[in-house]
Amino acid sequence: MAKKQNPFNEYDIFTQAVHTGTDYDEGTGAVRRPLHMANSYKLPDDLSQVNYSSTDLLMYSRNGNANQHWLEEKVAALYGADDAIVLASGVGALHALFWTLLSSGDRVVYPNVSYMAVYRMFHELFNKKFNVDTVMVDMTDLEAVKRAITPGTKLVHIETPDNPTVGVTDIEAIVKIAHENGALVSVDNTFASPYNQRPLDLGADFVVDALTKFINGHGDAQGGAIISNDLETMDRIRYEAQVNVGAVISPFNAWQIFRGSVTFPLRMQRINESTQKVAEWLEQRENVTFVSYPGLPSNPGHELAKRQMKHGYGGVISFGLAADDKTVERFCAELKMITFAVSLGHDESLIFPQPSYDERINLYPEKFRKGFIRFSIGLEDPEDIINDLDQALQAIGL
Repeated sequence: MAKKQNPFNEYDIFTQAVHTGTDYDEGTGAVRRPLHMANSYKLPDDLSQVNYSSTDLLMYSRNGNANQHWLEEKVAALYGADDAIVLASGVGALHALFWTLLSSGDRVVYPNVSYMAVYRMFHELFNKKFNVDTVMVDMTDLEAVKRAITPGTKLVHIETPDNPTVGVTDIEAIVKIAHENGALVSVDNTFASPYNQRPLDLGADFVVDALTKFINGHGDAQGGAIISNDLETMDRIRYEAQVNVGAVISPFNAWQIFRGSVTFPLRMQRINESTQKVAEWLEQRENVTFVSYPGLPSNPGHELAKRQMKHGYGGVISFGLAADDKTVERFCAELKMITFAVSLGHDESLIFPQPSYDERINLYPEKFRKGFIRFSIGLEDPEDIINDLDQALQAIGL
């Protein structure tokens, strides 16, 4: 599918977030893109050239909708990419990419620390259902990665920073190893966001971003994106996974995320600054057993993160308390302003314990196996966040 030239592609990300994908509404002259809730569009009078599994023509919302297309322009611009596909969720985007790229007998290498849905897809589903050879590896250990990426490997999937330990992976180094062995590289960039990190600029072939998180930023819509400069494969993804599997985003969710994306760089700038302050404060607490955040000089991934992350280190901290699971839950429940809930990247701060009985816990470095908490920093005043953490720690005797 031919892509429109973005007239704002030479501008800064703040300007692109405001202007890319926007235009006057032809019907009313409104300066905001309208919400088109239609699931069907007028067909051309001559149907002889219409391909009903194509996304080139607006005809049915599973083939694409207007709000989706405008959001795709915006996401591609934020990543400095030629194309983006927006689907119903981040997991929908991950599945669409893997479904299209992988066939029976292929080998995929993926992180031992990864988002739960990636772990499920590779550890349980793709290998058992489709006979895909799925190999888990510590992506921070380049020698282990070299051993895992053998000739014949089809895909290497990375998360950096990873979910939930916030570990940092060397994108350029793994791209080099993978490409030397004929493998493609995909990067889940959700924790970093395109404000902080652009994996395509570091050689990656595909990027996945859960738009639900930082790009939307308001905790009220789900969406996911695949971003790439490989237009031929992107068209395959549209045909195989969007049209013929059906994980298309609704017009309303696309409209909501498009609205949220306008303030994304401003929010990310604030979140970077606040998260750094909170991480530094947590690191000084006596009963905090560890703090994992790439912005801390003590973090093993700090120097690497300085090289590959542009403006900051993101909005997620992992930390540990010298406490058992029940005490950690009590700590979260004692918080007065910070929200005890799953997800991340919202306007409000969100906190969630990672229990010691999680089936994946032994895949994480040892310090993460007790008292482990994932913390997403929001837009509140950082001193208010710190004060809330402090009073909750005092409430549980830490």
